Amino acid sequence: MKVFVDTWGWITLYNRREKRHEEVENWFGNFRTSILYTSDYILDETFALIFLRTHIDIAMKTIEKIDKSIKEGFLILERITPARFEKAKRLRQKYQDKPKISFTDLTTSVVMTEKNIEAILTMDSHFSYLETGFQIFPDLGRE
Repeated sequence: MKVFVDTWGWITLYNRREKRHEEVENWFGNFRTSILYTSDYILDETFALIFLRTHIDIAMKTIEKIDKSIKEGFLILERITPARFEKAKRLRQKYQDKPKISFTDLTTSVVMTEKNIEAILTMDSHFSYLETGFQIFPDLGRE
């Protein structure tokens, strides 16, 4: 199964103080056979937030672990190209009645659609608004 890891997934995995840390850590352990994806836009958000919410040592280890996962092929990093950016802009126009969907979420939707990624690790309910049929994972319940 292909799974996209959203900012929430990374933050919750690496910050032990996050409410659902243990559940997400267990989820990662159970889904090691999945092909994991993320994007440079997601990592931009993740790195900014992890430095704000944790000690510098934890933030630096988070970057190192994600980099190692990419280098070892456990995680596929997708870049937001100019073409993907333009597709996300068109989605922004299409979903103008849903202003709470972030542009980063729209770029994620573009990547997931292009790569036929069927599931996303997130607590962001905005993905259900996009009418794409993505499975929101894990089923931890919404806050």
